Amino acid sequence: MRSRFFPPVFKGRLHDARTATSIGRWLGLALAVCFCTGLISHFMQHPPGWLANELPSRPVWGYRFTQGLHVASGIAAIPLLLAKLWTVYPRLFEWPPVRSVRHALERLSVAVLVAAALFELATGLLNTAQWYPWTFPFVQVHYAVAWLLVGALVLHIAVKAPEIAAHWSRRSPGTLALPAEDGPDRRSLLAAVAAAVGAVTVTTVGQSFTPLKDLTLLAPRHPDHGPEGLPVNRTAAAAGVGLIHAERYRLTISGPRPYTLTLDELRALPQHEVELPIACVEGWSKSAHWTGVRVVDLLERVGAPVHARVRVVSLQTRGGYRVSEMGHEHARDPLTLLALRLNGEELSPDHGYPVRLIAPNRPGVLQTKWVGRLEALS
Repeated sequence: MRSRFFPPVFKGRLHDARTATSIGRWLGLALAVCFCTGLISHFMQHPPGWLANELPSRPVWGYRFTQGLHVASGIAAIPLLLAKLWTVYPRLFEWPPVRSVRHALERLSVAVLVAAALFELATGLLNTAQWYPWTFPFVQVHYAVAWLLVGALVLHIAVKAPEIAAHWSRRSPGTLALPAEDGPDRRSLLAAVAAAVGAVTVTTVGQSFTPLKDLTLLAPRHPDHGPEGLPVNRTAAAAGVGLIHAERYRLTISGPRPYTLTLDELRALPQHEVELPIACVEGWSKSAHWTGVRVVDLLERVGAPVHARVRVVSLQTRGGYRVSEMGHEHARDPLTLLALRLNGEELSPDHGYPVRLIAPNRPGVLQTKWVGRLEALS
């Protein structure tokens, strides 16, 4: 005797298009902000050739703002995505599972959308804690899947546009056709989702929005915790940097008139103090006082062309970002320093002793520590 499939019965009344549309608007906004700010972060870290020498150095807080917003919107999207999936998951049990070619393509696009969204938010969250339980390169894969997610989202919105329009507001035709007694429960559900979004945002955003730093209960970083009052992502030990003796240290500046400086000679040069934030891709950031030598002064002494890019080489022996490059906007900005002191104290080894780069509007991973060489590029 042939068995029949009996799909499960869902008695919850809020698995409807109005609830899905309401949550979907918030989720779509969060994902759009996260994607746009993620593009900024990616191009700041890995600029294409045509953009490499044109990245702006102002406003000084630009990267801090966009990267903080990127992480905050990504974290806010997590409870929104879970609520959205709860609203629509009964459709997974529709029978028959495929009714036409169009229906099959629609379900396939939804599967890609859900998988990409879960992947992006999960891996992004783990990245904020610097935990990588995978073997693939995070930056490249995260960037590629972001485009896949956006493409699937745009396709989904296009397919569902009539249904979205019919349930967009309380007075839309599709909403009016739903049972009126569901309205209070739906508003309660939406209020609970909003409260969850607010809770995860308030308890994490303080790692970059320092007025809320005392509420960072769920953030992996507190902006005040670390040597000299500043967090550290990569320690000197992790980077393979041993003890650097001041008397043996040499900074090499290459260009039309190359020269070398000892640490004492660097200290004897005019020192400048600036207040600049350091903002890391993991989402934390904090402003600090830095004292050191202006890079533009070193470039003028070496005879570097005005529009020359600069390569900064670290003494670290392992790990990524040993070498970084600056366009002329950053290299010639008077706020860009080779810093020798942080918050009035000599740099600690974990903050890049004896010399580190600090520049405005620049990702933390490119604020090269343990600098041993500057190269003026044509």
